[in-house]
Amino acid sequence: MRATVAETPSRDPRLSRFDPLERILYLDDFDAGTQGWTAHIGNYEGSLDTLRPQYADLRPAMLSNLTTWDVGSAGSMQGTYALKLATRPTPGHMAILIKRQTWRALEDLRIESYLAYKPEASELSLGDTDVRALGIGLDLQDEAVRWMPQYRLQIADQGRPAAGSRTQQDSRSGPRGKWQHRRDTSDFAKIGESGATVSHWHLADEGWQDVPGGEQALCYNEIPSKVNWVYVRLDLSLKERRVTRLQCNDLVIDDSPLAYIEVPAMPNLHGMLNLFFWVQTDVAKRSFLYLDSVLVSSGGRS
Repeated sequence: MRATVAETPSRDPRLSRFDPLERILYLDDFDAGTQGWTAHIGNYEGSLDTLRPQYADLRPAMLSNLTTWDVGSAGSMQGTYALKLATRPTPGHMAILIKRQTWRALEDLRIESYLAYKPEASELSLGDTDVRALGIGLDLQDEAVRWMPQYRLQIADQGRPAAGSRTQQDSRSGPRGKWQHRRDTSDFAKIGESGATVSHWHLADEGWQDVPGGEQALCYNEIPSKVNWVYVRLDLSLKERRVTRLQCNDLVIDDSPLAYIEVPAMPNLHGMLNLFFWVQTDVAKRSFLYLDSVLVSSGGRS
């Protein structure tokens, strides 16, 4: 990245836990509300019946103070409220949250967030393979190309750990997840009759590929109501259309292995800078994703 982090760490407690580039585009702390984040719904025209099936039941987020039946209200990582996504209790169901923004210049971007994931604490069991996956992605467009970097940590697959197993040898770290990326989306489908609207499903279970070096064991505490916060960072160059870094806590994946979806530029989307997060359940139980805060910064303007 051409842009550099400020030499002196910020004394502002809202910023000191982040490593932003030169210009902060937004810092969302959900103690102040939903901050423009909204449900990721599909395109429609003339009737809601024109929604593609995958978008017909995506759930909106809500503010949460992380109340559970056994410990009461834990609050967010730093404050009272987190933004909470919840799936339905249906295996494979997904909830997606998005903030729709536009970019000011073809420059470097850094996305940083503190988040946590959990299954619903509805059973007196660990539930460490109840969440199938969680992810972070962007939907971007310049004059020539629409491109979508999206990365998921697959934690479980049909009730089994996505990577590794609970053997005696690896029991100290528990089940291991694996970071994945994709290069393809579904075919674009016409929506309505005007010809102005199309839709595609870009988060299907099919088509994901493992990121080299992307296996990771995250902290998952001993009962399902405990919450552990995780740092996630994504760096990219809008000018070069290149993702330069994916980081989750101490796991850092740099540059070349990080793929993305690419299609020709589409009408009405120039300058798009949409950021989204999602969570998916693996079992007949709700899965939750909590966002404590999200910071998006930029630098290195061309």
